Amino acid sequence: MFYTRHAFAVFVAVILKALTYDEKRGSCSVGTNVRDAACYVCWAFARAYEPQELKPFVTAISSALVIAAVFDRDVNCRRAASAAFQENVGRQGTFPHGIDILTTADYFAVGNRTNCFLVISVYIASFPEYTQPMIDHLVTMKINHWDGVIRELAVKALHNLTQRAPEYSATQGAPLEAGLWLFGGVTDVTPVFHILCFTSCGGLFIPKGSFSFMICERGIHVTGLVWPVTDHLDEQAVQGLKQIHQQLYDRQLYRGLGGELMRQAVCVLIEKLSLSKMPFQGDTIIDGWQWLINDTLRCLHLISSHSRQQIKDAAVSALATLCSEYYMKEPGEADPAIQEKLITQYLAELRSPEEMTRCGFSLALGALPGFLLKGRLQQVLAGLRAVTHTSPEDVNFPESRRDGLKAIASICQTVGVKAGAPDEAVCSENVSQIYSALLGCMNDYTRDSRGDVGGWVRKAAMTGLMDLTLLLARSQPELIEAHICERIMCCVAQQASEKIDRFRAHAISVFLTLLHFDSPPIPHVPHRGELEKLFPRSDVASVNWNAPSQAFSRITQLLGLPTYRYPVLLGLVVSLGGLTESTVRHSTQSLFEYMKGIQRDPQALGSFSGTLLQIWEDNLRNDRVSLPLLKTLDHVLTHGCFDIFTTEEDHPFAVKLLALCKKEIKNSKDVQKLLSAILVFCGMVQFPGSVRRSALLQLCLLLCHRFPLIRKTTASQVYETLLTYSEVVGADVLDEVVTVLSDTACPCTGRGHGPPRGATLVGKEPSCDSGKGSGLRPCWRMGSCGVSSVLGRRYLGDAELAVVREQRNRLCDLLGVPRPQLVPQPHAC
Repeated sequence: MFYTRHAFAVFVAVILKALTYDEKRGSCSVGTNVRDAACYVCWAFARAYEPQELKPFVTAISSALVIAAVFDRDVNCRRAASAAFQENVGRQGTFPHGIDILTTADYFAVGNRTNCFLVISVYIASFPEYTQPMIDHLVTMKINHWDGVIRELAVKALHNLTQRAPEYSATQGAPLEAGLWLFGGVTDVTPVFHILCFTSCGGLFIPKGSFSFMICERGIHVTGLVWPVTDHLDEQAVQGLKQIHQQLYDRQLYRGLGGELMRQAVCVLIEKLSLSKMPFQGDTIIDGWQWLINDTLRCLHLISSHSRQQIKDAAVSALATLCSEYYMKEPGEADPAIQEKLITQYLAELRSPEEMTRCGFSLALGALPGFLLKGRLQQVLAGLRAVTHTSPEDVNFPESRRDGLKAIASICQTVGVKAGAPDEAVCSENVSQIYSALLGCMNDYTRDSRGDVGGWVRKAAMTGLMDLTLLLARSQPELIEAHICERIMCCVAQQASEKIDRFRAHAISVFLTLLHFDSPPIPHVPHRGELEKLFPRSDVASVNWNAPSQAFSRITQLLGLPTYRYPVLLGLVVSLGGLTESTVRHSTQSLFEYMKGIQRDPQALGSFSGTLLQIWEDNLRNDRVSLPLLKTLDHVLTHGCFDIFTTEEDHPFAVKLLALCKKEIKNSKDVQKLLSAILVFCGMVQFPGSVRRSALLQLCLLLCHRFPLIRKTTASQVYETLLTYSEVVGADVLDEVVTVLSDTACPCTGRGHGPPRGATLVGKEPSCDSGKGSGLRPCWRMGSCGVSSVLGRRYLGDAELAVVREQRNRLCDLLGVPRPQLVPQPHAC
């Protein structure tokens, strides 16, 4: 040995201290390298010393390495400690339960921090040698850690570990002493809270109510028994807990930068104290707690966005437990005065002009226990249905609609199903109204700067529909009417074929849950037998429904079922016209494969085309659907999916398609829509008869459109179309038509001229190439420039328009369509 026993003991003590060294400097920590080096020293111990020499220090070293492997903040330190522990187990053979611990806390298992704190620690604490050191470490080192995530994990881990050593934790351990000191050992707890919140340690007060969580939860579950928390806390501690809110309120600590932290922490404290059944019935502190919850929900719009959701959830959870514990007059009966005051106030807040206030109080109503809703259910549901309704005043309140739907679904689960009691439970008298509210939100496609925010509402509606339907199926399936079930399945099927991956995957999950539910089966599911063949139970788990490559090929098969054809095709149309390359590619490929399979079935193709036109007619000038629908029609016409209709002159499909396309672009200034319509008109040239002539006429009209991009694109697409469908014009005039469309000669060689006086600004920069590379301005003189050089110009005066119309009319004569006539505008009196 290089050290005496005393010197070695001192050395080991330093190493053990280094294993937990952590010092915060600024916004980061110093100590990671020190802890990692200490783990390496422990690893070297196993190689440098005999087991007899290390035997006096085995308990301390093994406990320290286990603690570092499970509770260290950094993954490299946890893995280093695990490696050092493994080396000592293998070479020394004296570490208690070494093999058992290594099989659980190996190199890969300790890579997940949450798993270490909440799972592995519980297993290791089952060995008595490690239980007490782990609990002490959490209390002394992790409860007040500078990282908030570590504090929260430490609280949860401590709660789990105290159940492994209830006697030590409850009567002898440091956790209880710390809690008693914090809440009972001082007469004024506000300074303690103030210091813990605003010290340089970055907020030592645990946002999740660390010590209250530890103490109060112990009053609920200890060795499987329900013990009141007052068995562990004396009167002084109980009074200290009760005074926390009032002292914080008196010091105005709910305001300012620390107010968010305080509100969340005290809300969690309220929840835990209520769960612990603290003897505060009838005390004025209950009114104070209720005020804090209400004020927090009312002021959510003033809270920073990154912590708003956590504070809202904490307040709602606190309200639920507070009401369950202190507002019940008799078992199952609420205090009438409290019920009236609470319900009336919350329903009034649902009409607030602040969206976040509506969100908070909607969720609050959804969290109320059943005895408070008894006799007021209809009134509460009516208020929540009003929140979910979209009106011009609150169309930009998608989050309030989402939370309103969540509240409705939660209330249904709380009150259950009971025949003939519309004011107490879900029954035949109110179930249709609930379904109506949920189904009405399935068409919420609100958009703002955040994107498709209506998707949040649709997702909540799908979840609510599933939960309510399963609830009714278990208790009273006769309340699920056939038309309601059909509408639910169709709405969900539409969402399952749309373009956003996460919403599509959620919709498919809901669809398959309703389909495969068998306790008992959902009644009136349309085409149940065919659906079970298309979506067998064995394949559901193996499919990644988030992946467009796997989802669309299966969803498209629903087009063969008449009931689902319209909603699924509507969703596919939106996906085909989307922007995401993978979604467009796989949805298009799946649709083409389906249409390829029905090419020889005129009846199926006719039903498909009729459904497609019906979708357009129902969503005429609805840009969310009509614009991608135009792109879809371009795809299917270009790929010859309707070639069977081209053998018949003036086929009804082509006639109606032309009429709808003309209505869609009438007086439209949407460039993208006009560009897509040009492609559809060009695709319709393949249909013989009056449809072809009308399509060519529409294209000729667009040749004189005021937007230069539209004029140029029309000329280019007509040129390509006439070369593709050579039978449209005779061979004797085809060359002349092509020459008119492709003539781009521009002989101007002098300096260009500016736009004529009085010319109108109508589009992008001119595209005439005269003088490029020579420093000359583009030529605005008409001269002998062809029609295509004029089409791209930004300014078109009367002279230019006359030339364009002349060339356009010449083209009409060659194509055999009537010349467009200018409609005289009425003069103002």
